[in-house]
Amino acid sequence: MKLCLLHSKPILLTLLPRQVFTVCLLYEINKGKASPWHPYFLHLPHSYSILATFGELETQALQVDYAIWAAQKAVTKAKYEWEQAFTLMKELKLKPPLLTFRAWIWATGTISSRTLHIPWDEAGCLCPVGDLFNYAAPTEDPDSFENVENWQNEHAKDDLDIHHSQRLTDGGCEEDVAAYCFYAKKNYNVGEQVLLSYGTYTNLELLEYYGFLLEDNPNEKVFIPLDLDMYSLSCWPKESLYIHQNGRPSFALMCALRLWATPLQQRKSIGHLAYSGCPISKGNEIYVMKWIGKKCDALLKEMPTSVEEDKSLVHLMDKMEEYENLGEWVKKASAVFGGEFGDNNILKAAYGVEGDDELTSLVRTKMLIDRWKLAVQWRLMYKTVVARCISYCTDIVNSLSTQ
Repeated sequence: MKLCLLHSKPILLTLLPRQVFTVCLLYEINKGKASPWHPYFLHLPHSYSILATFGELETQALQVDYAIWAAQKAVTKAKYEWEQAFTLMKELKLKPPLLTFRAWIWATGTISSRTLHIPWDEAGCLCPVGDLFNYAAPTEDPDSFENVENWQNEHAKDDLDIHHSQRLTDGGCEEDVAAYCFYAKKNYNVGEQVLLSYGTYTNLELLEYYGFLLEDNPNEKVFIPLDLDMYSLSCWPKESLYIHQNGRPSFALMCALRLWATPLQQRKSIGHLAYSGCPISKGNEIYVMKWIGKKCDALLKEMPTSVEEDKSLVHLMDKMEEYENLGEWVKKASAVFGGEFGDNNILKAAYGVEGDDELTSLVRTKMLIDRWKLAVQWRLMYKTVVARCISYCTDIVNSLSTQ
């Protein structure tokens, strides 16, 4: 996709590469069948569930402050970038429907979830067929020589290029063959789905950029509120202070809390132990584990809904198609869960746009509930990890207490 817009050069210079790409996409869509990309456009999704599409209902359904903030930030950012590009889109004489924020969000979702990396443009590129691969979370350290050696030994009998086993990515644009090349990092059987790793993402990041979640994400990170002095004692960024998907506190979180739990007058002399990841003492370790466990327990109790309630809600959403109409389903859900369904919030959010016909309202409702379900699933996964952390800390305390 290329644009010859010499008269709009000052506007282009103020836009980010991603914004320019979004405008180019809408410009090609505006051409209709005259665009060589038209057959490809016909197969693109009609909507996306990235965070920038979340309304107030879905955003609040996330329940966790940093997730709510991420959704609000994504929406605000999308609106700001749309407003920045609006003048350029008008100069290009895009059809009125393509000038709307809804069209911008669709194009943004397409680029966010489907582009592939290229070295000469940070916005990436659209690659028909190449964007059909579903995601597989990376679970091994690509820099590990042991992993590479194991792979080579396992597949030495195969007539494969060992060079491919050492690749840090699953694909890339290669100039020598003038093509975007993809490489399987394992042997696939006939009929088996070929998966592609887009990179390392938490579930909130997957939701923000791609609009989906992984029930078992090895790269998940859960953050719990910490006191300011705990952050100040850490030599790592805040993003390093988290709980792993299996419930285990991160290395940086344990280091910071071990030092925090040490009397002020002793911190200088034993700080090197804390920063190296070594337990300071049995008493210190028990204190830290008890503190984390109590913090997580209090966090779960403060949540508007419990793990079991969220599981029941997700199950009810899965059964929604069995009901004759949305009103009947909402009535059933309201009787069971109350809060989130108060004053028919779902119906108001879905049917709150004037001028929509019944079919459009139904489509809008389905999209809203899909996003809402993702929000409920995300908070359920968050609470599940927090609960695992409580169990982990309890086990450590019990083990240390018997020594």
